[in-house]
Amino acid sequence: MNFKHTQSAHCESGVTVNLLAHQGLSLSEPMVFGIGSGIFFIHLPFVKLNGISATSYRIWPGGIFNRTMKLLGAEVVTKKFSSPHKSMEALDKLLEKNIPVGIMCSVYYLPYLPDAYRFHFNAHNIVIFGKEGDEYLVGDPVLHEVKRLHKDDLLKARYAKGFPQPSGKLYYIKSLPNKDVDLKDAIRRGLKRTSFLINRTPVGFIGVKAIGYLAKRLQNYPKTLGDRKSLLALGNLIRMQEEIGTGGGGFRFMYAAFLKESSKLIQNNELAKLSTEMTEIGDMWRDFAYNSAKIIKSRSSESNTFVEIGDKLALIGEREVDFFKRLGQVKII
Repeated sequence: MNFKHTQSAHCESGVTVNLLAHQGLSLSEPMVFGIGSGIFFIHLPFVKLNGISATSYRIWPGGIFNRTMKLLGAEVVTKKFSSPHKSMEALDKLLEKNIPVGIMCSVYYLPYLPDAYRFHFNAHNIVIFGKEGDEYLVGDPVLHEVKRLHKDDLLKARYAKGFPQPSGKLYYIKSLPNKDVDLKDAIRRGLKRTSFLINRTPVGFIGVKAIGYLAKRLQNYPKTLGDRKSLLALGNLIRMQEEIGTGGGGFRFMYAAFLKESSKLIQNNELAKLSTEMTEIGDMWRDFAYNSAKIIKSRSSESNTFVEIGDKLALIGEREVDFFKRLGQVKII
């Protein structure tokens, strides 16, 4: 298969970029992330990952790919399989037809990754584009070089237990009728959808208002969780931001890049100004991660320490609420 792997910052947007490029459409990763409405925030106290409440800085798994494809008018196929054997058989048949396939899997069972990155996270996305013997050829967006993965490891990764369950999920582009994309319309629709999703959620733990919700919970961690678990919870929050969130509030920096690229394409100065603001917010997230790491390293779970870090997070929440409110008011003619 004549597949060209390109390294990206984030897995799902990276897979989307690579699959589109194989179809002959070249888009930047920030553009895919932006029109796919990838930026988000959610804190789910009732959903546990490794015993700690789940937090995400992006839209739910699959959202970026599906929304981008819809805006571009692409025909896609997405499948899950109850039978591991049938899922591998389906993958092999697609590869025989020279179709690169997106796979959702657990990073824990990918031995080509460094040990420090192999933990139980089941929403990692990779591209499988070939098979040689018992090994599959892998384009992992976060890595520069193509890797090989034994069929047994791939099977474990595709059927890892936990939340979310990959369940053998695969997806691919069946056709892309129009490679001459109207990016102005895609940008407009992407901005509108992002503003609606992130501002008008009916519950307090979803959307940008959830940042303030988490800030209050964070300040009470020493009382509600105890010394040891409060530090674990803070560590998990930063891990979700720094490793799964592409690094230092990286989703915010990526969205800023989308706004900057969009401002040039459609000649809109408001988007350029908002791009600068979003970069500043990304810097605030990076500082929050740095200060949190200092707390974890010092093993200090004193209440005043968590109150201070919670105040920093609350300030970020206020900035994001104001930012996305104004973003929703931008008019694109």
